[in-house]
Amino acid sequence: AERCTDVGYIFLSKLLVLGKPADLKTLPHVTPEGTKRYELRIPAATEQLSRLRLVDGVRDATLFGETIHLLVDDVITPASFPSRVGMAPEDFELREIPPSLEDVFVTLTAAAENERQQPGDTAEQDASSPSAADASPTGIEPEATALSGDDAVKAAPPLQPPRDTGRGSRRTRPRGTTFNGLWAVLVKEFFHIRRQPTTLFFMLVLPVMQTIIFGYAIDTQIENIPMVVFDLDGRQPARELVANFVNTRKFTVMEQAHDDASFQRALTSGRAKVGLRIPPSYTDRMLRAEQVQVQVLIDGSDSQVATTAQSTAQLLGLNLSIEMARAKGETLQVAPARAPSGRSVLPLEMRTRLLYNPDLESAHFFVPGLIGIILQLVTLFLTSFAIVRERELGTLEQLFVTPVGRTGLLFGKLFPYAIVGFFELLAVAVVMIYVFRVPINGNIPLLLVLSMMFMVCSLGLGLLVSTLAKTQLEAIQFAFVIMLPSVLLSGFMFPRSEMPLPIYAVTFGIPVTYYIEILRGIVLRGADLRDLAPSVVGLTLCGTAILGLSLFRFRKRLS
Repeated sequence: AERCTDVGYIFLSKLLVLGKPADLKTLPHVTPEGTKRYELRIPAATEQLSRLRLVDGVRDATLFGETIHLLVDDVITPASFPSRVGMAPEDFELREIPPSLEDVFVTLTAAAENERQQPGDTAEQDASSPSAADASPTGIEPEATALSGDDAVKAAPPLQPPRDTGRGSRRTRPRGTTFNGLWAVLVKEFFHIRRQPTTLFFMLVLPVMQTIIFGYAIDTQIENIPMVVFDLDGRQPARELVANFVNTRKFTVMEQAHDDASFQRALTSGRAKVGLRIPPSYTDRMLRAEQVQVQVLIDGSDSQVATTAQSTAQLLGLNLSIEMARAKGETLQVAPARAPSGRSVLPLEMRTRLLYNPDLESAHFFVPGLIGIILQLVTLFLTSFAIVRERELGTLEQLFVTPVGRTGLLFGKLFPYAIVGFFELLAVAVVMIYVFRVPINGNIPLLLVLSMMFMVCSLGLGLLVSTLAKTQLEAIQFAFVIMLPSVLLSGFMFPRSEMPLPIYAVTFGIPVTYYIEILRGIVLRGADLRDLAPSVVGLTLCGTAILGLSLFRFRKRLS
């Protein structure tokens, strides 16, 4: 035998009605006499809802998913509806429907609220009447809770329809203070936070981790500047000079060059920030008490490192000269060293020369690196937000039931943002050249090709964020977790060589680290592809890993 479950509706702890769904839909106040119910499909249904409620003849408009259920007078027909709402017939779809259970519940709720908020309407009833004294505030007798089936529908007295108080009138609100329910809302929010592990992680764990990591990683004191040595003398005094440079703790010898080409290559590639060239006659001139010049080439792209290297080299030359002078002794006829003209001079002269940024302008250092940060910021946020927003609206899942393939969908979503990023690169490059006066000394096509490689990697990061975040707020939080290390640990603001070894190793996993090296190499030093080979290989490996992981999670998450 066919069975049909009874349905009951409780409002404010009171049972309004109980019965079979088919019987509830036939209640007189669900679809009053002289009215009809229609289902309206219209773009931007949420935005059109309030306007439809103001149309003459529309008694009620309720949003159900992507459609609107209308309760209208008989005077409104599908033919007259376009003129009343001021829309073309092809802009919407309207069809007559029977009332649903949702329509029943909406009608019952409106009637119950109207009766609860209009206590004066029952004042005319006889106060001594038992029926009036025993009736509940909603007009449903308590005995109705014990009934079921058709008896419940018959036992429930007719509900009062909502009183027409005129458009624009406000319903009366229960009196109370503005702090009513404060404690309940506070408790509710704490329970909500406790049920979200991601929120707790971002609130409590992540700030502590960032404070510890960045506290150890960021060091404004410049030490261990990488230096390349081109020793043309090779004897003991020359080796002692190199040792004196290392003993200052400001320099560390990372390479010994044996020809001028490799010496220059170490500087243009960025592997060394200082180049020490010792002349072949260094020891001989020292023994003959003649002044000897030592060339110190300094990469001036980073003004902070360059200033430290220049001052340290000059101070070291002065100190060594004083020590030599003391060893020789000071007499009226004897000098520690003499110039070709015969005048007394210091025995050792450090001839420092600033390369690539001789005026030590900070814009030459920060602006190229800022391009990398801006490109990652734009592509990361746009990509992650676009996909997360599609998921929130439910349209991303709908695309998978269309003939669009997953690969076509993915590249269709990412390619426009790659184009936007490319034009963003051109815009900031124009600002760099013509506003900050930072010329591009290297190969421009090479810069554009490597920039597109970086944007592909950054788009992969945005895709990865979209697979981790469920809402746009979470996407902002994850993007912030990525951007902060990119700014502080990539070498954009602080030298990576000063970071502790574990954190220095982590910097190799940040894609913008390689791109900043590429930007400064091409823009400032005029580096070529051979000079940038380590950074290009690192960016390729990093991008491949990130994009592969992003694609894997994207397919797994939405399969």
